[in-house]
Amino acid sequence: MMAPIIVTILFLCYILLATERMTNINKAAVTIFAGTVGWVLYICYGADFVMGLHCSEYHNFLQNGQSTSYTVKQFIAQNIFLKYVGKASEVVLFLLATMSIVEILNINGCFDFIPQLLRTRKSKAMLWILASVTFIISANLDNLTTTVMMLAIIHKIIPNRRYRMVYGAVVLISANCGGVLTVIGEPMGLVLWNNGCVTPTDYSMTLLLPCLVAWAVPTWWISARLPERIEIEWVTMPYRGDDTRLNTWQRALMLFVGIGGLWFIPTFHNITQLSPFLGALCVLSVLWIVNEIFNRKLMNADVLVQRRIPRIFQYGVIQMMLFVMGSMLAIGVVQETGAVQWFVSHFLKYIDNDWLMGMFAGLASTILDNFVTAISFFALKTNPVLNDEYWKIIAYTVAVGGNLFGIGSMSGLILMKTERMRMGWYLKTIGGKTLVGGIFGFAVLYIIINL
Repeated sequence: MMAPIIVTILFLCYILLATERMTNINKAAVTIFAGTVGWVLYICYGADFVMGLHCSEYHNFLQNGQSTSYTVKQFIAQNIFLKYVGKASEVVLFLLATMSIVEILNINGCFDFIPQLLRTRKSKAMLWILASVTFIISANLDNLTTTVMMLAIIHKIIPNRRYRMVYGAVVLISANCGGVLTVIGEPMGLVLWNNGCVTPTDYSMTLLLPCLVAWAVPTWWISARLPERIEIEWVTMPYRGDDTRLNTWQRALMLFVGIGGLWFIPTFHNITQLSPFLGALCVLSVLWIVNEIFNRKLMNADVLVQRRIPRIFQYGVIQMMLFVMGSMLAIGVVQETGAVQWFVSHFLKYIDNDWLMGMFAGLASTILDNFVTAISFFALKTNPVLNDEYWKIIAYTVAVGGNLFGIGSMSGLILMKTERMRMGWYLKTIGGKTLVGGIFGFAVLYIIINL
């Protein structure tokens, strides 16, 4: 009887995630609660679950010893629980490394060139430059970090709040569509890569055209409604003489080490077969050493401390990593109860269609977080196949579905909170356009996979 209780906790977690704007309960707190309580309940009734799903492994673990409640808990802790902790930790450590890389680059002025690209009063030109830069950056960096960085830039440039909301919405669309394009741009793509479900090249090549369509259609539609010119506040390159001695070539070198290192991570994984997070940590260590060398002559000791210790360890980013950890632990404990296998055997045999499942996933991600939705649907595939069409369909529909209401991703929630944006305004002004673009992209994905 404990399995239905654990499933109910996960279901209540989904409800709280979908209603975060009304309840104001942080997503990270909800998923951490579901993950920890689920595993506590699981281990309290562990004998039933172990004998049902891991009988042979448990007998091998006993080695002809006597079975007790203590040995059952020991088996669960060492042979079941740690497996899910390891999978979640791989994703969290990768996010920690990549976000730290972005923070080091940012505090050293390596992204100062972006505001200079936006030095135009032509609204349509600025929109397309902003959208293109966001799309490209989010494909190489985490989409949440990209969104926060780009929103901070447009907040300094565009004084009019209404136009900031429009440009912020384009940033959200670009970040989500660009993020799903690669295995390192979205946590769900990283989960697929870590679990050996996809290879980076095949994954990106399949999703390239659909993501471009889903991004370009709403961006073009939104740009067509803008006036010819827009008021902006001119942004000059920050003066970096008082607090740093970094010149242009030093910043360019740091940008090359950081971004180039991230591009090398798939190759690192193919050569060593080690987890991608280790490659990301290697890149971080090299960049951090370069940062120490370039900033060793800082005159101000307080500034030196700020630049040598990445601010990524602050609460605002750590909560995202806790959210990922809690989500994966919660889904994992439900898998271990056998509920997923029961659901697949009794219900999904009547819906044995990857495209229909993708539509359901896209619909769910409009109100749920796209990461939680993605790993929930990934768990339904009991016989994983390398580069199967199912993974790409779910990843695409979940990423695009998160754009419909603007609350289907952490990036969208940050946009809503930053600009005090109402969901009704977003749905009326932006949501319909993203839906049309998503449908066109879905059709392109169908054609590519069935060629």
